[in-house]
Amino acid sequence: MIFLDSNIVSQYKSNSQKARVMTEFWTWKNIFCPNCWAPIFHYSNNKPVADFYCDSCKEDYELKSWKSLWNKITDWAYSTMIERLKSDNNPNFFFLNYKLDYQISNFVVIPKHYFTSEIIEERKPLPITAKRAGWIGCNILLSPIPESGKIFYIKNWEHIAKKDILHNWNKTLFLRDKKVESKGWILDIMKCIEMLWKKDFSLDELYTFEPVLKQKYPNNNFIKDKIRQQLQFLRDKGYLEFVSSGKYRVL
Repeated sequence: MIFLDSNIVSQYKSNSQKARVMTEFWTWKNIFCPNCWAPIFHYSNNKPVADFYCDSCKEDYELKSWKSLWNKITDWAYSTMIERLKSDNNPNFFFLNYKLDYQISNFVVIPKHYFTSEIIEERKPLPITAKRAGWIGCNILLSPIPESGKIFYIKNWEHIAKKDILHNWNKTLFLRDKKVESKGWILDIMKCIEMLWKKDFSLDELYTFEPVLKQKYPNNNFIKDKIRQQLQFLRDKGYLEFVSSGKYRVL
């Protein structure tokens, strides 16, 4: 079992400050860059867009940690987050989940190319009695992200092999070539495939999601054509294998 080191925060009084110091220290000591195997380093001056960086491949990472169930993570200003999604310096995200006894149960990296406006939830403005009255924060919703975008180092207390982490990271790097506004369909189809809960599936099975996709894209009258188009794209990128007529396999 892996625990955060509470001995390094004895001088702090704030629980949030203790959590930040412990989780950042543990991440720096234990986590490698999933893109190139190299060590990661902590930014020294509270860089506004990231907490860690890889000096080898120049990837940036921001760390979020929490103690509750991990389906919704509180983040910063909503408008700032939406702007970051459109920028080139949007970091990848590390998420560290720990228990009351500081035992780490999950550690996952979500590549930046999985972040779209769909997973950013706008929170209610702060009331007029608050110090920052009117300020609007956001939550990061993890459930809409396909499982392929949740690359675990630790999952339910179980350590994942390094080779599997690197394989899972490289598997969907092709999404970086797509603009934010054009990734929606690809991610939706990936999510639909995962909801079939099997590696081998048929085109007809994927067509069963047509009503759901139609609801999301009401102005598109060619949902089935769009499904086939995205399957071809995923096949060409090596995410899927074409088995036979109307039959596919997730690689």
